[in-house]
Amino acid sequence: MPSSPLSPKLLKGGIVLLDPNTSEVKKVIPLQYNPETMTRSLTPQRLGEGASQSDALRLTGPPEEIYSLEAELDATDYLEVMDKQTLEYGLQPALTILERIVYPESSNLIANNSLANSGTLEIIPMEGPLVLFVWSKNRVVPVMITSFSITEEAYDANLNPIRAKVSLTLKVLTVNDLGFEHKGGSLYLAYHKQKEKLADKFKPGSLAALGQTSI
Repeated sequence: MPSSPLSPKLLKGGIVLLDPNTSEVKKVIPLQYNPETMTRSLTPQRLGEGASQSDALRLTGPPEEIYSLEAELDATDYLEVMDKQTLEYGLQPALTILERIVYPESSNLIANNSLANSGTLEIIPMEGPLVLFVWSKNRVVPVMITSFSITEEAYDANLNPIRAKVSLTLKVLTVNDLGFEHKGGSLYLAYHKQKEKLADKFKPGSLAALGQTSI
């Protein structure tokens, strides 16, 4: 049944890749289907063992924040309309664009190998793109993929995957990780400030609602 023209347009979540030096948008990767659930965990950053009692309430920085989600991909709709690329490759282009985030460029591997063979003692690790997780206008946050797994669930006659699930664990990168001057640092700070604005919109209750008259 077609959706009503009055129905609001459903935004997609996804990943944006930026050039870390120029801030140029290199790739926009929308999720085919928004996950039904997403887990977020926050670990407060406090002083460690040996801290004094006066430091018990002090926070040393932003919490470690982790997003965990599972995205589904399905080629059925494309196969029904005989999409040429899907007929030839199945879901492999959609899967590999995500996989490439955690792969260095082959040209960089070759260049570093040449440097090593020429006797270069110190080779600077290759810098990847700045990865942003976008989940509505209120959540545009720099992240690092810490866990990535793909479960391929169905294949076509040529063994191309046509249904799959991608599980992602994303660690939010803060100003402590990137610095205040980095593009990712400024995006994190905007995300942090947005949390404060949203929290300010909360309407607090009363002690009476908790069965208390005073504390």
